[in-house]
Order: sequence, then structure tokens, then C-alpha cells
Amino acid sequence: MGFFRGSFYKMIPDPDDTIVALSSSPGPGERAIVRISGTKAVPIVSSVFFPNNVSHSLGSATRHVIPGSLKISGVHARLPSDGYYFRRPHSYTGQDLIELHTISAPPLVERLIADLLASGARAAQPGEFTLRAFLSGKKDLTQSEAVLSVIEASSEGELQQALKQLSGGLTRPIDALRDDLLNLLADVEAGLDFVDEDIEFVERPALLDRLAAGIAQLGNLQQQLDDRTVSGRPIRVILVGEPNAGKSSLFNRLASDELAALVSPIPGTTRDYLVKRLEFDGIPVELVDTAGWQESTTNIEAQAQQFGRERLMEADVVLWCVPANVPISESHRPPGNVLLVRTKADLTKQRDDLSTSIYLETSIDNLRVVLTESVRSATRSSLAPSQSRCRHHVDFAIDSLRRARAHGLHEDPAELVALELRKALDQIGEMVGAVHTNDLLDRIFSRFCIGK
Repeated sequence: MGFFRGSFYKMIPDPDDTIVALSSSPGPGERAIVRISGTKAVPIVSSVFFPNNVSHSLGSATRHVIPGSLKISGVHARLPSDGYYFRRPHSYTGQDLIELHTISAPPLVERLIADLLASGARAAQPGEFTLRAFLSGKKDLTQSEAVLSVIEASSEGELQQALKQLSGGLTRPIDALRDDLLNLLADVEAGLDFVDEDIEFVERPALLDRLAAGIAQLGNLQQQLDDRTVSGRPIRVILVGEPNAGKSSLFNRLASDELAALVSPIPGTTRDYLVKRLEFDGIPVELVDTAGWQESTTNIEAQAQQFGRERLMEADVVLWCVPANVPISESHRPPGNVLLVRTKADLTKQRDDLSTSIYLETSIDNLRVVLTESVRSATRSSLAPSQSRCRHHVDFAIDSLRRARAHGLHEDPAELVALELRKALDQIGEMVGAVHTNDLLDRIFSRFCIGK
């Protein structure tokens, strides 16, 4: 698929421009990578980059690494650099693409980019390199969104899931399903052309079987999306309760760090909130210990209480800690997704599933199991944008295929089956980007960092 042209680009950047951006992390370091893509990439880069060997030149091969140097305005000495050239259409963007690798000295990198801009390049917008990869057919929307998920991954589980999606783990089954449904729609509509001659291009049992197979494939995809754990931030688990309710001791045990929080029998020991980054079954979690609920007598205590209330409002899961020998007051129940944890269970013989004690290892293990499931549920309810968008299209496509199958079962007119098939195909097309709008592309790619 080539680049689209016309009025479509009134709302998004012109893909014929040659764009430039820093694609590595900003700041001082061993290497900076400046990326240039577009029809004029080679002549623009040639104005600042000079190969060490005069017989070598940019654009001389499909993919070529050329050692050289950079001549930057206002800088007397040449800056050592390697030029990486990727010829269209075999590059990431589908256009001529060049990466200049040099020393990551911010003032020099800024001057380099300024010189490239002066030579005719345009500063890239957020996500514009990946947008061009999508528009040139190098990636569909699910793979494009996976690029962002790779960048933002905060755990090994998130990274592996994002890499799987980037490599086509979601695209391939969707493409196969879309082909099957297109063929089925063609058979149904062909039958409409010969309705007077009583010719069937697909018999009713085969129609029902193929629709059932499509529903099953989408149902499997639906389950995969539910099980995904890629998100923009870790799940926040907040420990709350009265002073001396055992929150800090429980925090230390869950964090596997006996010194993470100061533990004392004196109420009010925790004056601030403490945060520990953990993983529960591969899901990144922020475990937060807050100050015990109490009336404030000093400015420090008032601040601690305010911090605790603010953290509670950000919670995905709340561990409400109440000692096992203290009555439960429902009027004190915190808001949100609450797990009532009966702490200090060693002080009483009455115990339930979430009775815990730092001296009873099995009780801590049981809490971890329950907490892990709550974290999974919280993750499903806060899917990454790509997953929530895909889930929306999958749900609607399943509904359409179910209606198509119902029409087939009741031997309704074939036009109704064809109508529902087209609706399902539209939803699948929107999911992978075969059908898209300016607003959708802007929502997706504007979340990227510049240079990606």
C-alpha cells in the first residue's frame, strides 16, 4: 500500500516532507541517534555528513553503514559519526531513512538537528515515524500501538506481550479471519445474484459452520485481550486503616523487606506514605503504606493524613487492615475496590480467608493469592488504549456474526446475513486500520514520543 494523498492530509502531517528528530534518549551519553526520513533524506543528510572513504556515499546500497564525520555549523572540529542508510521501501517508514549515530552531547546534537532543519528537513511530530510505517503498509494499527507499549513497558511480562503484538501475534489471526469472512461474504452475495435460478454458492450448514468458526476465533481473541497486562502504569495497591493496625508489618512481608517500613507498637509511627515496586504474577504493582487514620494534632500529622487520602483516591486495590480482635465498623470502610484484611490473626482463634499474621506464613501466602487475582481484575478494567480499542471492535464484530448466524438458522433473507457480515468486517477493518479516520490516527500516534 502506497501513501494516501488528497484531502486526508489536511488533518495530519504531509508524508512527503522529510522529517528529523532525536530518536535516542536526550541528555549526555555515549551515543545519540538522529533519525531522518523522507524523499529528500539523502541530499539533506549529505549537507552535514561526510564519509571517511570518498568512494562510499549515502544511498549506495539497500542498507549500508558508512563511517564518517559531521560538519556542524559553529563547530570547528568534525564530529565522528556513523551513517546508517535504509533504502525505500525496505526501511521502517517505507521511505529513504537515515540514522546518524554520534556522541550524545546535547549542544552538539541540537546544532546538528538545526543544520538539518536549515537544509530542508522538518521537525517530526510525536509518533510521525511510526505513522509513516502504518501509512506505507509496514505495520497495521495494532502493531503500531505495540511500538508504544514496548517503549512504555515497565516489566518483563509487559515487554514480552508488547513484542509479541509487534511481531504480528495479534495481526496474523485477525488477517486470516478477515480473509475467511470476506470469502464467505462473496459467496453469500454471489448467491443473491442468482436467487431466481436457485443456485447456492454456500449451503446453509456450511454457512452456519463458518459463522460459528468466526465467532469462536473472535471469542478466543476476546479472552486474550482480557488476559493482557500491558498498561500505562503499575497497579496501585494501598494499605489503609487505623493507627497500629499492622499495616507496616504487612507491607514489609508483602514487600519481602523487613526494613521497608518502620514498625513500632506506638500508634502513628508512619507519618509519610511508603512505596515499593513489586510484581504479582508478572504484573507491575506499586504497594503503598499510608499513615493510620487519626485526628491531626500537628502540621506534620495533617500532611500525612492528606497524603494518605490522596493516595487512596489513586488506588486500584485497597487493603483495608483491621486487627482480628477489633470489631469491623462498616462506616469506616474506604471507597473503591476493597479487600478487608484481618491483621494480627495470631491474637484470636476466629479466622477467615483473609485473616493474616506476620507470624503465620500460610496466611501471607493466602493473601498473596487473593491479592494477585484482584490485581489481575484491576488490570483488565484498565486496559491499555490499544487493548480497550481492540476489545470494543471485537465485541461489536461478535454481535454482528451472532446476528448473521441467527438469520441463517431462521432461514431469513440472505441480504440480512450479508448486511451483518459487512458490519463485522467493518469492525475488524477498523481494528487493524484497514478502515480509519483522522481522529483515530491522531489519538493513537499523538501519544508517542518524538523520534518514534
